[in-house]
Amino acid sequence: MALATGSRSPEARRPRARLWMVFAAVGLGAFVLALLGLVFLRLYDDQLIRQTESELISQGVVVSELVRVRLHERGVGESYGLNAFAPPPPTLSAESGLRPLLPSLRASAPVLPAAEMPPRSILPADVHASEAGEPLSALLVEVGRSTLAGIRVVDFQGVVVASNYIDRDTSLMAREEVRAALRGEPRSVLRQRFSSHSDAPLASLSRNAGVRVTVALPVLESGRVWGAVVLSRTPMTLAKAVYADRWNLTATGLVLLSVVALMSLAGATLVVRPVRALVRQTRDIAASAPEGFAPVSHPVVRELAELSESLAGMATALRDRNQYIRSFAANVSHEFKTPLAAIQGAVELLRDSAGSMSPEQRERFLANIDADARRLTRLVQRLLELARADSLVARPSRTEVAPLLEALAERGRAEGLSVEVGAVPPGLVLGLPVEVLEDLLWQLITNAAQHGGEGVRVRLEAEPGRVVVRDDGQGISASNRARVFDAFFTTARERGGTGLGLTIGQSMLRAFGARLELLPGEGRGAAFAVVEER
Repeated sequence: MALATGSRSPEARRPRARLWMVFAAVGLGAFVLALLGLVFLRLYDDQLIRQTESELISQGVVVSELVRVRLHERGVGESYGLNAFAPPPPTLSAESGLRPLLPSLRASAPVLPAAEMPPRSILPADVHASEAGEPLSALLVEVGRSTLAGIRVVDFQGVVVASNYIDRDTSLMAREEVRAALRGEPRSVLRQRFSSHSDAPLASLSRNAGVRVTVALPVLESGRVWGAVVLSRTPMTLAKAVYADRWNLTATGLVLLSVVALMSLAGATLVVRPVRALVRQTRDIAASAPEGFAPVSHPVVRELAELSESLAGMATALRDRNQYIRSFAANVSHEFKTPLAAIQGAVELLRDSAGSMSPEQRERFLANIDADARRLTRLVQRLLELARADSLVARPSRTEVAPLLEALAERGRAEGLSVEVGAVPPGLVLGLPVEVLEDLLWQLITNAAQHGGEGVRVRLEAEPGRVVVRDDGQGISASNRARVFDAFFTTARERGGTGLGLTIGQSMLRAFGARLELLPGEGRGAAFAVVEER
């Protein structure tokens, strides 16, 4: 069924996503994917640093325990070392006694300057620490070959007593992580990496990150610091980690690519397919194909559904308007053709036989020409009124009904018509301009007097939302009721009727959201109602 302009099909009431929701969902999906990628890279970078830190902590705890045992074997007393100013790591529970050292570094942590070659210590190393550390150096070298970590053991003065480097008897007190460890506080820091070597290939074990992870752990015994273990290692770079885990990351990338492809497909389904259907609909409308006058089925998005319905309604309205113009032009041609033909015939007769006609015959032909000319004048005037009614611009207006009906009744009685006013609710108003309502009601009154016969009586009634004009005349036959609003239809053509009065009135009311109705016949006469649509 064709839709009028602005009408909505029952399918349009179904809940549909709006177009901005589709674009917002696609944009949000892309944003989430990008954000997840950035978060993944950042978390992955953090994880690489924390993994290196965790490995160094594990190695450092073992070495620090080994140093503590060695010092015990040397018989150091309770007063050995320094007081631990920092509290020990908290235990998980009193029963377990576990004191885990958890990694704390992140890729966003401050990066300290690169550690320079430690200077020779001006203080001699502690004798006990030196004796305990001397046999550890060979062990640390072997450990370093497997873990690739730099490991140093310092006494409570910060002097290196064991190392897998050739830097014994140097001082590390200039480094803040060593000073923190000698206060009893484990400390992990990032330092810039200084290296003269070129970047290593991705497949090699060598790491070429720009920072090094340094962990300093105190050697604690009964609240005293007996020394510290300092470890450093370059963390795995993101590029090397990605290369090492390339197959898993490739699989993840393919999954993400599939998700993006599905999102694009969903966007195409939600937007592109209905848009193409709209393009087909416009082409069908241009070709006057029946498919163009029906909304697109399953438009998915609400805005596209409304656009399709508006196109279908516009096409239907244009088609109806085109049919109306064709019918109207045919009726105008017919209405003008008859009087013009009569005028032309009378003029030809007068031109050919005027000399042989009697004065009465000439007067009759001239009277016919005058009547037809007057009819053409009335038709032109009515057509101009219809054009003005069709192009009328509605302006908000309210009219009080009771005074207007009383004035119309007085006007009718002054012209010899029998017009009375029935019951009207007090204060009743209609949303129509007073001049429009007055002209239309007077047209109905004069129509009743013209078509109702001798002695016809007209009654004006009103109720909320409408005004009724009734008469007790001859009424309207069943065959004429269906045509009463057709342009140029009249049963009083010989009395000068043009058949445009009700058409003009209907056009005027349509501009204000009202209509003119022919009420069902009840007994004698006819009844018309001006109805205000709510």
